[in-house]
Amino acid sequence: MDNQWVVMILYFGVFIGIFYVFIIMPRKKQEKKHDNFINEMKRGMKVTTIGGIRGEVARIKDDTIVLKVADNTEIEFIKKAIAYEVNEEK
Repeated sequence: MDNQWVVMILYFGVFIGIFYVFIIMPRKKQEKKHDNFINEMKRGMKVTTIGGIRGEVARIKDDTIVLKVADNTEIEFIKKAIAYEVNEEK
């Protein structure tokens, strides 16, 4: 094997390692944190959807969540559509 090939393979390996550390690992960590949040959601929590709709969790079903967004108005979303919990502390 020529010395150029070894250097090229080494550079490629380093590139893949950097790509994994800076892109794949943080994304996996973020997905795990979001999944834990989804599984720990409780009735009465105030949340925001990925579409920007804010509401209070009224009911939790197997793979969906019903949000109360106004008086007598409820909308059903899939669980993955919930982005984060609303913290109204100011």
